[in-house]
Amino acid sequence: MNFLFLMTDQHRVDSLGAYGNPHVRTPNLDRLAASGTRFDRWYTPTAICTPARASLLTGQAPFRHKVLANHERNVGYQEDLPDGTFTFPVALREQGYNVGLIGKWHAGTLKAPADYGFDGPHLTGWHNPVEHEDYQAYLKDNDLPPYAITDHIRGTLPNGGPGNLLAARLQQPVEATFEYYMATRTIEMLRNYETDGKPFYLATHFFGPHLPYIIPDEYFDLIDPAVVELPKSIAETFEGKPPVQRNYSEHWTFDTMPIEVTRKLIAVYWGYVTLIDEQVGRILDELDRLGLTDRTTVFFTCDHGEFTGSHRLHDKGPAMYEDIYRTPGIIRIPGEAPQVRREFVSLLDSTATILDLAGLSTADAVDSRSLVPIVRGEHPAWPPDIVAEFHGHHFPYPQRMLREDRYKLVVNPDSTNELYDLERDPDELINIYRHPEMADVVRRMMRRLYTLLVERDDRFYHWMTSMYDVGAIDHDPTLSGLDEASYR
Repeated sequence: MNFLFLMTDQHRVDSLGAYGNPHVRTPNLDRLAASGTRFDRWYTPTAICTPARASLLTGQAPFRHKVLANHERNVGYQEDLPDGTFTFPVALREQGYNVGLIGKWHAGTLKAPADYGFDGPHLTGWHNPVEHEDYQAYLKDNDLPPYAITDHIRGTLPNGGPGNLLAARLQQPVEATFEYYMATRTIEMLRNYETDGKPFYLATHFFGPHLPYIIPDEYFDLIDPAVVELPKSIAETFEGKPPVQRNYSEHWTFDTMPIEVTRKLIAVYWGYVTLIDEQVGRILDELDRLGLTDRTTVFFTCDHGEFTGSHRLHDKGPAMYEDIYRTPGIIRIPGEAPQVRREFVSLLDSTATILDLAGLSTADAVDSRSLVPIVRGEHPAWPPDIVAEFHGHHFPYPQRMLREDRYKLVVNPDSTNELYDLERDPDELINIYRHPEMADVVRRMMRRLYTLLVERDDRFYHWMTSMYDVGAIDHDPTLSGLDEASYR
């Protein structure tokens, strides 16, 4: 079995036609979804790039592998996986696979893709590395113009300075974009692997549609802003919410820009998604042309979502909303019937799925579950909920989330906790954690989250032991070992 793993960065689930967007143009990803299994409840283990990518490599939750922050905004956390940590590309390489990566790495600082067995150029950084020598060589070899941008869109920071760049026009034709370059390099590697004859795992990790949205005119102006329906959570007041959310809104300068700019930013974001979709189409077409489709499992997902104005926010951060935790997830295994599934699954589960399909043990991917039975149309016993975590970005900020069918609980040790009724309030505008009528739901979910964290040995549970009703416990929560009651 070969593998083609297509991954984007900071990708909203509602920006694909297959997930219900009537305006964005994603025919290639829609075609993949129509021929495979589309997961409606696919979540990231953490909405931050490097920890999520390290989880994909290892099949471990972030608290376990301990790579907890992007190095650009690191607040003192470990930045690379320890030597000897299990990773699936090394396991595949040892099994005789060719293993390649074209695109975003961002899974460590000192260690490169080659340290984990990957072929391909090491494309560093969080956004398109347009000064990289391989990209520059591609432009020169194809007589294409250099990177240049105009029409910068940004707001004003609380201290009066210019805000982060959110979007700009790219003064290059589509053939010169970094996205087109990555698809071209992927196609070249596909051809090389097909000629070599060994089974392969080939990943294309696009840097977009992560902000800033820097794309050519034809994509920048592809979507008429007038058709953009603003997210209902743009009405966010932050009343009853953790104060950090209002602070983040100010950091991302939302209120310093007219609402028409937000509408345009969403339209440009959708245009960026279309640019990437077209490059995915080029790769999938080459897979067909080489006769590899019937022997290749294809994945499409991303590391996490993006706010694009939802909750008066941009980017991602310490707010565990669906906008950044629920993401697209598609798997097409040759010969398996198309379907839509609603189990709670995770980017983490990709690791065990790959190992399972390759005939390898999944035991070392300790927090990952193979999705193969689900893709094959079976109905295995599956948890009715999912846990996610966050550790900080710009500053330490620990959070844990339990998402079940109707409700979501978020524990914020420094602030107010959150509970959302996603049936009545799908936009998560009203925090009902302290509503008296929700006491039984809070108690039940707090106990369930506590139990899951104890089972994982996620030490976050120690805070919960003393602060909340977590039910009966069978261990000493003080860690002192000196209480004579514990010896009776």
